[in-house]
Amino acid sequence: MAFPTASPRLVVFPSELGWFALVGAGEAVCRVSFGHRTPDRAVAALGHELVAAATRAPWNRDLVERLEAYAAGDPADFRDVPIAEGYLSPFGRRVIRRCRRIPYAETLSYGELAAAVGSPRAARPVGNWIAANRTPLIVPCHRVVAAHGRIGGFSAPGGSQTKRRLLSMESRARSTRSS
Repeated sequence: MAFPTASPRLVVFPSELGWFALVGAGEAVCRVSFGHRTPDRAVAALGHELVAAATRAPWNRDLVERLEAYAAGDPADFRDVPIAEGYLSPFGRRVIRRCRRIPYAETLSYGELAAAVGSPRAARPVGNWIAANRTPLIVPCHRVVAAHGRIGGFSAPGGSQTKRRLLSMESRARSTRSS
């Protein structure tokens, strides 16, 4: 895996959504895993090659605090957080960048996202890129749902149940804020 110019750092921390592990290099987040029962499982979910290249050391404390707050139910927007995009094709880059703009507590279907990136018949390829998202929550892939409001899959532990939990948490926080 190619990293942005700086050497990668591994950060592991607990949250109300389970254990998080993330790797960042320079200013960019390379990979995020969350929802694990143990720190070891969170780290293992990042992939051996990535973990072997990283040093366990503090990195981007502000982002860690924002992820902890999000996990506790606070509204959050991570659009300002740089991510490593080297693994993305031009189409994948358009999908991920548009996905990042889905507002908190809102959803788009795979078909709507495909149309939004100029490929209205590409719902399945969009789904493939969403499934390959390496930075969940930073890129809010949980906000992309199947047609007719069906929840669809999710790659974090707990699958679609975790996706439902995130969407419900966001919906509650949004309604509490607007009350």
